[in-house]
Amino acid sequence: MSATADQVKQLREETGAGVLECKKALDEAGGDMAKAANILQERGLAKAEKRAGRETSAGVLDLYSHGEGRVGVMIEVNCETDFVARTDEFRGFAHEMALQVAASAPQWVAVADVPQDVVEEQGAEIRKQAEAEDKPADVIDRIVEGRLGKFFQEACLLEQPYIRDDERSVAEILKEMIATTGENITIRRFVRWSVGDEQS
Repeated sequence: MSATADQVKQLREETGAGVLECKKALDEAGGDMAKAANILQERGLAKAEKRAGRETSAGVLDLYSHGEGRVGVMIEVNCETDFVARTDEFRGFAHEMALQVAASAPQWVAVADVPQDVVEEQGAEIRKQAEAEDKPADVIDRIVEGRLGKFFQEACLLEQPYIRDDERSVAEILKEMIATTGENITIRRFVRWSVGDEQS
């Protein structure tokens, strides 16, 4: 069964995908709109994975002040071209990431950014606690792995649950943005200040 023009139009409005991509997905899904949307999302995320290595030298800085000026955030989000950097979607995404940093106070962008000595220190502390609870050795290893994962989820921006939908991580939201724009996007760095903080 071939997709109708109305179906293609509706799917295009819902997903933002191109006309041909929508038609192909609808034909593949036998006219089922939800299935077609899933097909498009999977393809978009697969393409996003392929773009991950491309250089990102354009982008924006977003500044956000929260709680009557008690918390301030500056974040740099990069993309491949000035064209995408100027779009409302990209700027909106950068602002959402500033809100995420203000609300969830991560310390690093990604797990790879966490210094090795911090990881080792956290792991040793977790192991010590588990050993004090008289857990068997194999269970202790699993506890360390699980609690380290929880630490990364709290401390690393990309691992955190997205503030507007805690079923999805910030990394998933980033991949969706890559799929939408057709460019690689990276969150390069951020700074979060809070009134009375000691750190510079």
